[in-house]
Amino acid sequence: MLNRNSVFVLDTNKKPCDPIHPGKARRLLSEGLAAVFRNYPFTIILKSESKPTKKYRIKIDPGARYTGLALLSDTDLVWCAELEHRGFEISEALRERRQVRRSRRNRKTRYRKARFLNRTRTKGWLPPSLISRVRNIKSWVDKLIKFAPISNISMELVKFDMQKIVNPEIQGTEYQMGELFSYEIRQYLLEKFNRTCVYCGTKEAVFNLDHFYPKSRGGSDRVSNLVLSCVDCNQAKSNSLPEDFLSDRPKILEIINKQRKQPLADAAAINATRWKLKEVLESTGLIVETGSGGLTKYNRKRNGISKSHWTDAACVGTSTPDSLNIRNYQPLIIKAMGRGNRQMVKPDKYGFPRTAPKLRQKSFYGFMTGDIVKAVVTKGKKIGVYTGRVAVRKTGSFNIKTKTETVQGISHKYCKNLHKSDGCTYSFGELVKQKTVNFVKKITETLDSPVQSHMFDTSGLTAEIEPKARRKKKKLKGTDGEQLSLF
Repeated sequence: MLNRNSVFVLDTNKKPCDPIHPGKARRLLSEGLAAVFRNYPFTIILKSESKPTKKYRIKIDPGARYTGLALLSDTDLVWCAELEHRGFEISEALRERRQVRRSRRNRKTRYRKARFLNRTRTKGWLPPSLISRVRNIKSWVDKLIKFAPISNISMELVKFDMQKIVNPEIQGTEYQMGELFSYEIRQYLLEKFNRTCVYCGTKEAVFNLDHFYPKSRGGSDRVSNLVLSCVDCNQAKSNSLPEDFLSDRPKILEIINKQRKQPLADAAAINATRWKLKEVLESTGLIVETGSGGLTKYNRKRNGISKSHWTDAACVGTSTPDSLNIRNYQPLIIKAMGRGNRQMVKPDKYGFPRTAPKLRQKSFYGFMTGDIVKAVVTKGKKIGVYTGRVAVRKTGSFNIKTKTETVQGISHKYCKNLHKSDGCTYSFGELVKQKTVNFVKKITETLDSPVQSHMFDTSGLTAEIEPKARRKKKKLKGTDGEQLSLF
């Protein structure tokens, strides 16, 4: 099955040209008319000058954990990807650093002058965990501008109603009455859980207020994260995640989650970054179109497209084509990994150093940690071909993390660099093999606005059909494969 994700093309002066089909790119490479410029996203460079004939639009569906990216011409989908952020990992790393520093300062008993009032923040400041999401998207927009003739950007600009997420029927003055209106926390939880331990079901015990998701594991003090627990269950759970503690009792976990409220961390992240992201995208000098979440859903239903991050991105805004075929597209999965850290010595759980200071040198034998390499081992116990992200050592004995395992002790002599470290790791998503047909179009043709389409339950009006049998065509040499790549 061919992957229709287009290949980016640069001319001999490194100016962007029209993206082309993978089969055409293979022919150019085999005939010596082009060379590989970059593997992710796959880009070739021509040995002659060329000019683009079309203008393209980047579409973005921003999310707290994942962001969908799509590149469209006036009528067709050209390229798609999903970007996984590391905002929550950054938040966890900052929390661990804060704990280690606090422990060290408590041990050092000399007086330290208070410094909590001499910090100033610039206008529009965002925490590192939030600004990283904005910068990840901006980084990939800049890359796509270099590889394709982009003229417009479309982004989904939404604001989540936090109280309506918790209580869909809220209205009027109820917005001014919090969840604990006329209650104390303990009394509220006793009534909410009927004076019963949520883990074992006992009613004849002394109850504690338990953080369902422990604060040491990223939980909050919100009432929605507090449950009623007996002393024995509370001590047995300790700081375990509920999925681990209740792994042998999935039904209980499901019941507790229904009683609790939906966590709002993801919605809060979107609300906090939406205007900053729009400001950053406008700084590129391109025209930025915004669209609502309801319009994105309307476009997706109208085109009969299944929901995912990249398909949502393709349906953002009023510029979405009347018909959009996603069959045979395979999204590039981009996971932000960071570029290392400045911590010179790793501490143990007590905050004391447990390793020697790391070297300032990052590159050894022409490789850096994070490079994507291909190692062809011809002798020894590890004979084979390994492709993946490399972790380098001064000794020249590297570790390679493949899709399935981490192979240790591979000599640098067997390694060949495929993609220089850029702070991301790459894989490919599921290939869309079926073409969806949507019967909602007959209904929406009679509606005056996208808002009216939400009045109908259209979830059951979609169907998938098998593609028609086609005559076998003669295959060109080197044009068959799932993904255009060198490995």
